[in-house]
Amino acid sequence: MSKGFVVWFTGLSGAGKSTIAEMLYHELQARSMKTEILDGDVVRQNLSKGLGFSKEDRDTNIMRIGFVANMLTRNGVATICCPISPYRETRDACRSMIGAFVEVYVYATVEELAKNRDPKGLYKQALAGEIEHFTGVSDPYEAPQRPELVVDTMVETPEESLQLVLDKLAELGYIEDATALIEGDRVHSGLTDLRLTDTGHVAEGR
Repeated sequence: MSKGFVVWFTGLSGAGKSTIAEMLYHELQARSMKTEILDGDVVRQNLSKGLGFSKEDRDTNIMRIGFVANMLTRNGVATICCPISPYRETRDACRSMIGAFVEVYVYATVEELAKNRDPKGLYKQALAGEIEHFTGVSDPYEAPQRPELVVDTMVETPEESLQLVLDKLAELGYIEDATALIEGDRVHSGLTDLRLTDTGHVAEGR
C-alpha cells in the first residue's frame, strides 16, 4: 500500500486553493492513488455545522480537518486539505499530528483579490466594514514561515502552480513522476466548492 500524506493548501479566500486542489486530486487519481479532498467550506457544512468564525471556532474546524486527514493518511490515502486555516499555530498542530505534511502557501494579496477575484463582492463588503471576521481584512491571516512550497497565483496560471506542486511531491518522494497527466476539462470531484458547468466539469476562471 502506498503511504498516505497530506498536501495542505493555505491562503486567503479566493487565492486559488480549491482550484489547485481539484487539479491535484485528478492528477493523483490518474496515478491510481487513493485520494480525498477536505475543503474548508464543505467540511464546515457537514462536520462543523454550528461553528462560527471566532478564533476558537476556526481552530476547532481546522483541528477537525486535521483529525480526519490523519485518519485517512494512516490508511494510505493522499489527502488534500484546502481550508483558509489562518492561524500558524493550528496548522503546525496539524503538521505535528500527521507527520507526512506538505504545506503549500497559495499566495495572492488582498488588493489583487478585491480587485480581480471577488465575484460575490465579499472583499468589497469586508473592506467597507460590512462583514465581520473576514480573514485578511478584519481578521488576521498568518502566512506560513517555512512552507514546503509557495505558489504565487498572481503570476502563475493554475497549471503552472499545479506543476510546482507535482514537482515538490516528486522531490519529497510521494509521487514517482511529476509529469501532468490530465489535459483539458476536468470532471468536478464534488469535493470542493468550485463552480460547475452544465456538463459537470470545473468552470473556468478562479
